[in-house]
Amino acid sequence: MCNRFRATYNRHDIEEQFQAWDEIENVPRFNVAPTQPILTVIGDSGKRIATEMRWGLIPSWASTVSSGNFLARSESVTSTPSYRNLIRKNRCLIPADAFYEWQKIDGISQPFAFEVGDRELFAFAGLWDEWNSPSGIVQSCAILTTEPNSLLAEMHDRMPVIIRRVDYKQWLNPRTPLDQVLSLLKPYDSAAMSKYPVSTLLNNSQNESPAGRRTDRTSSPGTRIPVLGFP
Repeated sequence: MCNRFRATYNRHDIEEQFQAWDEIENVPRFNVAPTQPILTVIGDSGKRIATEMRWGLIPSWASTVSSGNFLARSESVTSTPSYRNLIRKNRCLIPADAFYEWQKIDGISQPFAFEVGDRELFAFAGLWDEWNSPSGIVQSCAILTTEPNSLLAEMHDRMPVIIRRVDYKQWLNPRTPLDQVLSLLKPYDSAAMSKYPVSTLLNNSQNESPAGRRTDRTSSPGTRIPVLGFP
């Protein structure tokens, strides 16, 4: 689940919502896939920094890049060797404005976009690490997952953990007690989310176009949305 997401925000959006500053390339991305560089927000000495990392966490002790994992189960995060130390000190936020899930419809893998509010910018809960590669240090991250809310349940048995804006400080602060950190790893309120079908062009991770953008904002839930690539 959640092996693709959309990131069409700009630098002002990141600065305003996350209070994080850095040199951010303002390039809308409609089909973000694992192993690609993605924007993350981390806490550093009381400040927030926006920086790019590889999506696919490579533990510091890994021998090769193939060890990377792009998702991490929140239920076992305190016992899994790759994550049990990171959940205590290396937490990050991963900005997005939608993520995708697929459902078989008439034999076709139909992608659906899931949004928060009125296409609001939100943040996945992430963990990150540094790996010493032969060519230098590689920072990488993984998105935490949990059981699905009612909006996701019919399509998948997992969903990404979404951190509420009011909880950003608590999530990024390395001094937050572990029990409080773990209490944030729960399904997001389904009433605050929406879903709609998007173009099957998204089935190919090489297609980086506005195929995941909703063009008819007034359609009722379940309506087939006429976006790029739809028959």
